[in-house]
Order: sequence, then C-alpha cells, then structure tokens
Amino acid sequence: AFDQMRVDLEASKPDAIVVIAAEHFANFFMNNMPSFALGMADSYDGPIEDPGWLGIDKHQVPGNRDLSHRFIEQVMHTSDVSYAEEWKFDHGIMVPLHFLTPRYDTPVIPININCQGPPLSPLHRSWTFGESLRAACDALPERIAIVGTGGISHWPATPDSGKINVEWDLDFMDRWCRNDRAALLGLPAHPGELLRAQDDRTHFRELCKLRTDALAGIRASWTARPISGVSLSRPSLETRLRGCSLGETGRATVQGRS
Repeated sequence: AFDQMRVDLEASKPDAIVVIAAEHFANFFMNNMPSFALGMADSYDGPIEDPGWLGIDKHQVPGNRDLSHRFIEQVMHTSDVSYAEEWKFDHGIMVPLHFLTPRYDTPVIPININCQGPPLSPLHRSWTFGESLRAACDALPERIAIVGTGGISHWPATPDSGKINVEWDLDFMDRWCRNDRAALLGLPAHPGELLRAQDDRTHFRELCKLRTDALAGIRASWTARPISGVSLSRPSLETRLRGCSLGETGRATVQGRS
C-alpha cells in the first residue's frame, strides 16, 4: 500500500505535505498539551528515537514557514489550534515519510492531535478540525497533500504490547471506509463510558487513536476531488489492517489547483 501511495503522491507533485499524527510525549507533555497543534518552521529534525532501533537514519526534514503560517491562519477561521516553531519528529511522522518521501525533499507541515493525555477533544471536534484542514487547502494556491497516520488497536509500553483487537479494528474500518459520520462519532466519547466496556484498556487506547484516525472531514475530501486525473488507490480492508498491525500507516490525498 505504501508503494502505491508513494507513486500517486509523486505523480500529484504536491508543494507540501501535511502529516497528521499522534506523537508520543516527544514535544508535548501534560504541563503543555494542546488538543490540536501545527508546526510552523523551515525545518524539522527526526527521528527522535534511536535510529538503530527504528531503522531510520536521522534527517533534517524540510518545512515551509511561510506556507505553514498562511495555512494555520486559514485553519483558525473555523478551529482553535496551537502552533510550534520547534518540533522533533518521532516515529509517528518519520515512518510514513520514510516510505512516502524517501528523499525527504518535500516540505512538511506536521500536525499533532492529543491522543494520550485526557481530557481529550470530543470526536465531533476532530471531524470539524478535518473540515478546517480541507478548507485551508482550498483557500491556498499551493498544492497540499494530507497524510493521516496512526495505528488502530495497539498498546505500546504495556503488557499487551504487540496485540491487536481484530474484531474492533474491522468494525472501525468498516465505519471509516463507508465515511459514516454518524457511526464514527457515535463511538463512546468519554473515558468514563469506556471503563464500563468489556476490555477497558483496549477500548480506551482505541478511542485515543481514533482522535487521529477519525478525521472524516478529510476522508470525505479524499474521495471527492481527484487532482489532474490522478485517482488514489483504495487498499482493501485487509491490506489496511496489516499495515496498522505493524505500526504507523496512513492515507494520502492532494488538494489544490490542477
């Protein structure tokens, strides 16, 4: 799936790539945890992890401060966001870039959604944020690609690390592939509700990751307007789940002027 995404992305010739991720306390901690944060710098360093462990060498990834500034201004018309002029990329961003832009030659605008430190933003706010990103892409003359990253069910740094909940993943991906707004936003939206679920750790972690994966306002954009005749591939549900079970994965689109 990544190989085909890279081909489609290169054919679309984006001026910049927005990468939406849920970082892992690399830049933000509980003393300063924005719900939605965007990067605004001319370059970013990563990965923050040990390259030998991750299998990705350290790189300076290009940004575009001017474009990021204008992009953030547009997003702020409909969503309240934070921004950062310093940002260290962790595996949530570096793994997709490693496969999609192996030359690291396209400017990146990173976005972090708080998926790990309650209180978490309500799901409908994530949907609205996705719509804000689409509107920002439409308002600017540059061609902007959006890559949504993240796993589905997984529990890093816990006794359940390496496990997945196949039944929940299949149900979620069915809602996702149907772009079913009501079904996605109808999932439990408060940790207290999840503690009463059959497996509280499973569902709580899945809900956290959903903050990244449920930007269905963007998802609708992906299917609506192919650019210059480029039709992005739609991997099978099984392919997506294989990618998610291995770690970070994503989908991409390009929005801008033909």
